[in-house]
Amino acid sequence: MTSSGTPATNAPSPIAALALKLVGGITILAALVDFLVLLLPPDLLNRGWQISTTTQLVDRGIVPLVGIALLFTGFWIESFVSGKRNRGNLAMDARFWTCLLACVLGLLFAVLTPVHMNNVRLQSQEALTQVSTEASEATTQLEQRLDAEVTQQRDRITTLLSNPDQIEQLVAAGQVTEEQASQIREFQGDPNALEEFLNGQASELRTRLETEIGSRRQEATKRVRSEATKASIRISLSSILLAIGYIGIGISGMRRLLAI
Repeated sequence: MTSSGTPATNAPSPIAALALKLVGGITILAALVDFLVLLLPPDLLNRGWQISTTTQLVDRGIVPLVGIALLFTGFWIESFVSGKRNRGNLAMDARFWTCLLACVLGLLFAVLTPVHMNNVRLQSQEALTQVSTEASEATTQLEQRLDAEVTQQRDRITTLLSNPDQIEQLVAAGQVTEEQASQIREFQGDPNALEEFLNGQASELRTRLETEIGSRRQEATKRVRSEATKASIRISLSSILLAIGYIGIGISGMRRLLAI
């Protein structure tokens, strides 16, 4: 109890206000240092660096906002307890610089939103182009492989046809079945049948492998688009919300300070 009989409930308030202002200020400064470290060394022409840096900035963007809230809560408690609402010199008022910082951060996150969306879109296009290139290269390698296998098999069968005894030796050794041996002998008097056989085998193998390449290409394309969509939506929406929060605090704070 005080001498006037009023409960001494106001004594802890200045301490709470000081603690909130101190914690809020440290939180803001620590976050700004963290942001600065993320930006160093800058590599503005590297799209991957831009996307990675933007993602980390947005993921950590809530920290200064919490610090600002703590800081203003401390100032509010101090003002409520002391009853002082004089504006004083704005240049010496930490609330003014905090509101200004909030506006700057709000503009930063507002700018990062379309920049990030565009970067993710361009990166997705590059990834899809890479997928198409790899699929084309795989198709080219497939054709070369099939041509080599057809040529190798043609030479092998031609060699066997010129040496029938070797066919029997391979059958006896279990390297060629009787059915395969009969089929090889049928090619003896019909070279066209041999070409049809080889082309048919190559066509079946080509169809199967092209189907596999097409399936892998579709899966890769779907994965790239899904990852790009998730990254764009998550970071962009978070950045927009942060921009709204910072700008709202900054502008409303400025108006209140100027109205005092």
